[in-house]
Amino acid sequence: MSHSILTADRNTHLKVAALALAAAIGVVLVGFSARVDDSGLSRGGAERNGLVVKASKVNQFATRFGFEVR
Repeated sequence: MSHSILTADRNTHLKVAALALAAAIGVVLVGFSARVDDSGLSRGGAERNGLVVKASKVNQFATRFGFEVR
């Protein structure tokens, strides 16, 4: 048995690669199964019925520190 990855044989390298591949697949599967259901709250309340909010005209306000554009 070799205790160094540098002096390991081909079988040991294949086992390490297989273990890394299995771990990566496990992480992906957990990520897919843990996704949150999209209930519309993440879009700020926009619905899927075609609601479009257009930007209004730019307004400039005077504040005590100068001008503020909203």
